[in-house]
Amino acid sequence: MDNERIKKAFEIKQWPEIKSSDSWNIFKIMAEFVEGYDTLAKIGPCVSVFGSARTKPGTKYYEMASDIGQKLASVGLGVITGGGPGIMEAGNKGASQEKGASVGLNIELPFEQTSNPYIDQDKLIDFNFFFVRKVMFMKYAQGFIVLPGGFGTLDELFEALTLVQTQKTAKFPIILVGTDYWKGLLDWIKTTMLEEENNISAGDLDLFKLVDTADEAVNEILEFYSKYSMSLNF
Repeated sequence: MDNERIKKAFEIKQWPEIKSSDSWNIFKIMAEFVEGYDTLAKIGPCVSVFGSARTKPGTKYYEMASDIGQKLASVGLGVITGGGPGIMEAGNKGASQEKGASVGLNIELPFEQTSNPYIDQDKLIDFNFFFVRKVMFMKYAQGFIVLPGGFGTLDELFEALTLVQTQKTAKFPIILVGTDYWKGLLDWIKTTMLEEENNISAGDLDLFKLVDTADEAVNEILEFYSKYSMSLNF
C-alpha cells in the first residue's frame, strides 16, 4: 500500500469524532464499575464458573457444571457466571436449586448472549465492556472453575493465570475440568512454552489443577481454603 492510499485510509477528519466518542466512553465505563462494585460487594464468598455458551442441556459438561454449582452452594459458596446460556446457565441453575447466591455478569453481544433465568435478579448486571466485566470476575471470586469453552473462556482463564503469576492479585484456586478437553493445551504449555522456549517457569504449572468430576472441582476449592480463612478478597 503506497503512502497516498494510507493517508486516504486514515482521513484526518475522522479523528475529532473518534476522540470525542472516546471521552464520553469514560463516563460509561465509570458507570459500569460503580454498578459492579455496588452490587457485588454484598454477595459474600463466591466461585466463578466459566465455560462455553454453546453447551447444550443434557450434555456431559452442562450437567457437570450444574452439579458444581449445586455443590458449591451447599457449602455456602455463591456462583458467579457470565450470565448467558450453556455452561453459564448450568452453573447458575445448580446454585439456584440449592438456594445459593447466583450471580450473572452478562455482556451485550450481537449473538449468543442473553441472560439465563437462574440468576438472582438483584445479582444480574449487564455490561458493554469486556474489560470491566473481567475486573468483576477477578475481584469478587474466591476461585475459578473452568469447564470446556471457546476464546472467551480461554481469555478469562489466562487473565486469571497472569494476575496470579504476576502477583497482581492474591493467589486463588484455578481449576480446569475435563482432562480430555484440556490435555492438548496443557501439553503445549509444558513442552513448548516451558521446556522449548522457557517462556514460563516450572512453578507456573502449579497455578492450576486439572480434575474430571464435580466433586474433585469443589474439593480443590475447599482444600485450598482449608489452609486459609475463607475471607472476602475485596
